[in-house]
Amino acid sequence: MKIVHFSDVHIGVENFSRIDPDTGLPSRLIDFLGTLDEVIDYCINNSVDLAIFAGDAYKNRNPSQTHQREFAKRIQRLSTAKIPIVLVEGNHDIPSVFGRATALDIFKTLNVSNVILGNKADLHRIKTKSGFIQVITIPWVRRSNLLTREETKGLSLESINVLIQDKLSSIISDLASQLDTSLPAILASHITISGSTTSSEQSMMLGKDYVLLTSSISLPIFDYVALGHIHKRQTINEHNPTINYSGSLERIDFGEENDDKGFYSIEINENATMTNRLKKAEFIKVNARKLLTIKVNVETESLDPTEQVLNEISKHDLVDAVVKLTISMPNSYEGKLIDSRIRDALKPAHYLAGISVIVKGSERVRLGAEYNSSISPMDTLKMYLKIKKTPKKQSSLLIDKALEIIENSGTTNNARNS
Repeated sequence: MKIVHFSDVHIGVENFSRIDPDTGLPSRLIDFLGTLDEVIDYCINNSVDLAIFAGDAYKNRNPSQTHQREFAKRIQRLSTAKIPIVLVEGNHDIPSVFGRATALDIFKTLNVSNVILGNKADLHRIKTKSGFIQVITIPWVRRSNLLTREETKGLSLESINVLIQDKLSSIISDLASQLDTSLPAILASHITISGSTTSSEQSMMLGKDYVLLTSSISLPIFDYVALGHIHKRQTINEHNPTINYSGSLERIDFGEENDDKGFYSIEINENATMTNRLKKAEFIKVNARKLLTIKVNVETESLDPTEQVLNEISKHDLVDAVVKLTISMPNSYEGKLIDSRIRDALKPAHYLAGISVIVKGSERVRLGAEYNSSISPMDTLKMYLKIKKTPKKQSSLLIDKALEIIENSGTTNNARNS
């Protein structure tokens, strides 16, 4: 039995974009759709039995019609190919206002064939061309859906998260006890597991995470655990069961510059006994857009600082890359860099994310191309905190507070418009 596990598509992230002349769409939207197409093509060309999407189809909780259309096109391709797909809801798929439809509800409403919506903690028995498989779905959980007001009254956020962790652990254990041990079983969830390593998605997260212990999901009755939410691909547990984050399909920002991007191809021997079914869990890379940071340290003995910068740029392949240039130099060379020549050398890049010049420990940033109307307030704040070298803990607090303000503002505006 062949299974594909992918997650965190985040359609709608359009930073570092330019308009594509052929489609009129932002180039980064095309990037994100392109890597998703690679997953869909792999599923169809390899006749997989099941696809599992572990959450976060979009960047925003209220995706545009264009973004919804493009995601639906790809899901429809799997449906037409008669490949079942499990769609687990992530935090970016769930609206901030209780009672509103989620970004993935449309597939259930339209009763799209071969689509299994994981919008609640549930056990699904799915028929594939190679036989039956069981999938337990644990979507991103709102605190208000899991806990009553009485349970949370007077508790700190940390204490509330502990309650959520305990309840989720019990739910997973209860659902696991209902599994048929003669059939393959997979846990698919959008959640943070203790010990997981993030890249740069802190600014993408909407609020503080609750964290589950690995022991809550590493139950031997599972043949594989497919996780989403963390953008960095990683293995949390290697055996019985193998627990993987597939990571995001595209690089969101320079914090993910060196991360591999892709999805997992899983093979299960459906006829083997429990704990011996998993044959292979192979990571398949996709052609994600390259993000490249070029660092130049101008030496004091350099006769021409501009030439030294140009020489360093020439060592890199800029074509199709999003490029960020950082120049460090002594104050004796201040004013001697020829900006036009440097920018001309960077023209082969897909997008110039910025040029920063550090003189005698003070950083001067030239991000003209970066600051435009397509950059979200959160991305701008994150950029500012990075430039100012704000400590990580303080940055997280500021980002959380900014998210809270933005969410409250959106709720207020919605109320006014309703």
